[in-house]
Amino acid sequence: MLSAQSSNHRKTNSHSAVSSVYPPSPEPPRAKSAFITGASGGIGAAIARALARRGYRLTLLGHHSGQALKDLTQELRSCPPHQGPSIEVLPLLGDIADPAFVQEAARKHLQQYRSIDLIVNNAGIAHLGLVTDMSVGEWQRLMDVNVNALFYTTRSLVPSMIRAKRGQIVNISSMWGRVGASCEVAYSASKGAVNAFTMALAKELAPSHIQVNALACGMIDTRMNAMLSAEDKAAITEDIPADRMGTTEDVARALLALLDAGDYLTGQVIGLDGGYI
Repeated sequence: MLSAQSSNHRKTNSHSAVSSVYPPSPEPPRAKSAFITGASGGIGAAIARALARRGYRLTLLGHHSGQALKDLTQELRSCPPHQGPSIEVLPLLGDIADPAFVQEAARKHLQQYRSIDLIVNNAGIAHLGLVTDMSVGEWQRLMDVNVNALFYTTRSLVPSMIRAKRGQIVNISSMWGRVGASCEVAYSASKGAVNAFTMALAKELAPSHIQVNALACGMIDTRMNAMLSAEDKAAITEDIPADRMGTTEDVARALLALLDAGDYLTGQVIGLDGGYI
């Protein structure tokens, strides 16, 4: 007859054996979240779709295209990745050049998702014309949207990344920020500032394992380039070694490659221009 102690010992050993054969189920991977500015435009929407396919929970900021933002939100929510749960999407309409709006948008993001993994600073506007014909208001507006907004998103969201010791930031820049373009002085200057901001911020955040890079896009077929005539587009395309304009999907794929590169790839302004520069 077995003693109670012997019986308990056998049960304990049996439980241990079962545990070793069937280890506890791992914790499900944490769903990441992304904060995307200019999400209602062509590049922003393509990036949102690419991240949604990876299961990111998304905050989408738009300004002028409220209906486009609504349509994108509905599209993403109705197309769960790999037949998993539907994507969480937080659409917010407002002016990215307004620091109060950005701060409130960041607060809502952190309230809903509890963390921030990726900031995509994509919002931007252009101005075509002689710089001497540009008004002070037009200059200030362009700098507010293209440059100051990066400071607003950084100030509002990066402290959470620093506490978590992780995060990624991708700034959508332009090849004209590297070499300049005639009749696009303000735009070129703003994107040059984006590039410098990227390189400096990367050094500041590298000790916190936060990756900061920029994509210096060439001629991407978006609404921003609608101001160009067909003849202008054809002339530019002839000078592109890849013999075509880029697509919004090209930008999204490049961004995903950056996300997969690890935090040692940081502080880089990567050309995405079909070999133009």
